[in-house]
Amino acid sequence: QLPKMATPPKNFPSSSPRNKNVTVLSDETLDELKHVAQTLIVSVGEDPTREGLVKTPERYAKAFKELTRGYTTNLEDIVNGAVFQAESQEMIIVRDIELFSMCEHHLLPFFGRVHIGYIPDKKILGLSKLARISEIFSRRLQIQERLTHQIAQAIFDTVQPLGVGVVIEATHMCMVIRGAQKTQSETLTSCMLGSFREDNKTREEFLKLLSLRN
Repeated sequence: QLPKMATPPKNFPSSSPRNKNVTVLSDETLDELKHVAQTLIVSVGEDPTREGLVKTPERYAKAFKELTRGYTTNLEDIVNGAVFQAESQEMIIVRDIELFSMCEHHLLPFFGRVHIGYIPDKKILGLSKLARISEIFSRRLQIQERLTHQIAQAIFDTVQPLGVGVVIEATHMCMVIRGAQKTQSETLTSCMLGSFREDNKTREEFLKLLSLRN
């Protein structure tokens, strides 16, 4: 029998990129995850006491905790003061940031690359923080459309740039190994804020630079 579903605590992290509250997965929650994994094993007709499966519930619980660690991460802690005075207003781009996330509709992974560009006004962000911000929101139960917007909005709120552009290219296992089973399909999403949305030339420059490859 499955345990009674736990009610998320009042401070359970929302999808808001400015959320300041984090939740740490307790030992009780990990035990619930182990039980869920064991139930899945039994439901497909397997023997949970078989040698290869005995420790699978524990492995699953630890893996799921890692895959959703974005819920236990605070944006301000990640930025950690790595905001510096800008000396110019030229476009900054970091592309091909590796992305791993979990589809909230099927609890299957999707993965790909994130490309981020912004034009600073008075502040710039440490380059590594762009990757860390991407990870905060990707390590949650997600849909790619929302993830793209959350990354862009978090950067916009953190350094108040003239504009931000985020593009994600990803492959979704829910389309590859089930359902449509289209192994070559790739989903592209974008979010443009500020001058990236309002100025065609700025947006075109960003997209053109993303298309340049060695």
